[in-house]
Amino acid sequence: MQLGTRWPFGSTPPASVPAETARGVAALEATRADGAGRTWTLTWLEGRPIVELDDGTVIDGDRLRDAAFSEPDDEDW
Repeated sequence: MQLGTRWPFGSTPPASVPAETARGVAALEATRADGAGRTWTLTWLEGRPIVELDDGTVIDGDRLRDAAFSEPDDEDW
């Protein structure tokens, strides 16, 4: 895994965030009212972009075409 970049919820993603991933972030942010003060982190896993909001919400670059957004699982490990 390689760390990419971080940016605040609701702001324009940095240029290093792939366009498809940025569109997925924008779509998810449009449905969330609870993002103020939160931060996105872009990482690269085996060459694919994965962004995670600091509340555990994940957008996997491979699943954006299907609009598959995963919310954090509330179960304890």
